[in-house]
Amino acid sequence: MALILFGLFFLLVMLRLPIAVALAISSIAVLFTGSGMFGLELVADIMYSSVSKFTLLAIPFFILAGVIMEQAGISKRLIDFAQTLVGHRKSGIVFVTVMTAIFFAAISGSGPATVAAIGGILIPAMVKNGYKKETAGGLVASSGAIGIIIPPSIAFIVFAVVAGDQIPVSIGRLFIAGIVPGLLLGGGFILAAMYVRWKQERAEGPIEGFVPEKATGKERLKAFVSAFWGLMIPIIILGGIYGGYFTPTEAAVVAVFYGLFVGFVIYRELNLKKLYDILVAASVQTATVMFIVSAASVYAYIITTEQIARQISSAMLGISENPIIILLLVNVLLLIAGMFIDAISAYYIFIPILLPIMLFMDVDPTVFGVFMTVNLAIGLFTPPVGLNLFVAAGISGTSIGRLSIGVMPFIVSSIIILLLITFIPQISTFLPDLLNVK
Repeated sequence: MALILFGLFFLLVMLRLPIAVALAISSIAVLFTGSGMFGLELVADIMYSSVSKFTLLAIPFFILAGVIMEQAGISKRLIDFAQTLVGHRKSGIVFVTVMTAIFFAAISGSGPATVAAIGGILIPAMVKNGYKKETAGGLVASSGAIGIIIPPSIAFIVFAVVAGDQIPVSIGRLFIAGIVPGLLLGGGFILAAMYVRWKQERAEGPIEGFVPEKATGKERLKAFVSAFWGLMIPIIILGGIYGGYFTPTEAAVVAVFYGLFVGFVIYRELNLKKLYDILVAASVQTATVMFIVSAASVYAYIITTEQIARQISSAMLGISENPIIILLLVNVLLLIAGMFIDAISAYYIFIPILLPIMLFMDVDPTVFGVFMTVNLAIGLFTPPVGLNLFVAAGISGTSIGRLSIGVMPFIVSSIIILLLITFIPQISTFLPDLLNVK
């Protein structure tokens, strides 16, 4: 049964079927050949109950908020503000790219949305500054992955919902735990880009590129005032959650209304026609996510009820009793999985298998949630199926092959950060413990 479930799923993925369809077909195939513990008639019940959870209401609202922020002109104002701060330095455009990605990640909560929002401006700016297209596209693609780690994160919401079937996991604690790892990834990307530039200069000599003049204090103040309303979004969302004013789900609704207020009243870049397009785009994205959630829930149900998760967990623990070896194996498994499937599907497939192992090894579920999400974030810009790569390739006009080479230094730096997060749990727990977030 496990062979049918996993073998058929990966076969269908290799045949380029959508992930949700592959999950559904492999699950139904097992139901037809199953042990009789449950029947095909339960599929609709499982799919409906999986998406009717109150906590998951945050997903469509955060998606809608992200689309509103993108269309309201916030991304351009964030880029302009970051440019006035560090754009005049030799590698300033690298800092601008990563800083803007982190800012926008805190707004959208989505990797591909972050790449789409900032790539159109920053990839040409990096090329103008002397960077190769594949390096520029690789940095934007990898920086965009921070979107699922920096709060508010749709990925963390789904992790808490799926893991909650075994042990309660706080969404608020996951949000705060993702801040330091997200910033560390950003720092790693900056160092990797500077190394690529240094290596390029050693091979080709000094590289001439356009570097803007240092902004005056007045220009910085003007850019800050213009970007202020965008910078306030994560403060309002996180401050409201941890101040006890609203739950993460309610925070998503607040983000939507705040974005509409900024877009219509402050920046005045939204109108009724744009609002219609925004609602359509958010609805399509939400439907895609919820279809994946419902199909993956059936898959996870089979893994659990047929004891497949327990058998695989026992087999992995039988390989070694050394926690370091087990954690390395888990990371390798998740890195490979992230190359082919999206984070939401991966949660439903692997949490039932891996969470019992983590609990047996006394790994904090919050730490597991963070390093699992970092693994899957790396998958967003790792060939052959990294979604961020395809978005960045379309924006930069670079082939996936060239971009896959350009992104390699950023993959290496992110794996180093991943290992630090995995084996030094205090990186994730330091801030939640300091702020007493349970």
